[in-house]
Amino acid sequence: MPTGYIDHIGIGVPDLAATRQYYDELMSILGLREWFATGPEGPLNYGPDGDRGSQVFFYEAEAGTYSRQQPGLHHLAFLVESRAIVREAHAWALARDAVILDEPREFPQYGEHCYATYWLDPHGFKLEAVCHSPEGSSPQAV
Repeated sequence: MPTGYIDHIGIGVPDLAATRQYYDELMSILGLREWFATGPEGPLNYGPDGDRGSQVFFYEAEAGTYSRQQPGLHHLAFLVESRAIVREAHAWALARDAVILDEPREFPQYGEHCYATYWLDPHGFKLEAVCHSPEGSSPQAV
């Protein structure tokens, strides 16, 4: 079994039902799916569609004030297969009136072909959809 990557991360959210609605839609765009069914109390869980890899879990938590400017979680980055999916995630976030922090574009400071978009989810978490492939390339070609 491969090692050396993050197996999963757990995040507390104040409204699990709203989180499920938001992330069920988003994860289908990003190529992730729910790994196992849970009851209404959760946790929610998403991972690579049919493959091993990092998973994200959402747990019901007490309402509180979250800030990525304080110690703790800064943002979640989801690696996607193509720049087209980055643009699709951006369009999806725009359609839900998300606060867009960065339109889809290249970020050369993070690597030669880094192409990403950033936005805030309904809880204020900074999300990123990122691709490290040149425009028009297939994932296997890079």
